[in-house]
Amino acid sequence: MRLILRFRGAIFSTLILLALSGCYSGSRPPRIGTAAPDFTVRDSEHAVTLSQFKGQIVVLNFWATWCAPCVEEVPSLVRMQQRMKSKGVTVLAVSVDVDDSNYRRFVKDHSVNLLTVRDPDQKSNALYGTSKFPETYIIDRNGVMRRKFIGAVDWTEPEIIDYLGKL
Repeated sequence: MRLILRFRGAIFSTLILLALSGCYSGSRPPRIGTAAPDFTVRDSEHAVTLSQFKGQIVVLNFWATWCAPCVEEVPSLVRMQQRMKSKGVTVLAVSVDVDDSNYRRFVKDHSVNLLTVRDPDQKSNALYGTSKFPETYIIDRNGVMRRKFIGAVDWTEPEIIDYLGKL
């Protein structure tokens, strides 16, 4: 009898959690398999809209110069972009740096040869629910989010190159 009551309790708790998760009204990022939220970021050098890359695979990377894992990750993003650009893969690196001069100096000093734009108000990453950096989304040619990576990634790993090549 006790076991049956525990089982009923577990089922009831699970049903409550499922019901509540469907009612979430916060700014939770869309789920994998859904359309990536569109945004436009304008800084002193660029105006970039995510939807302008429809038809390409987008590696959307949120980063900052003050973020050690981000700094670690940048060289592999650059190498992957060089290798995969001819296959329709574009890296869009959105920096959340507030200080424009630090950002510009970093991009120059580290030869960040990627499309990068600065969003100091963090409006674009807020659409995705990103608050820890780096965070990266893989968006397919139809604008659908396929994967999410949290933390630094070696973008030259064969598994990642293979995955991007098959999208």
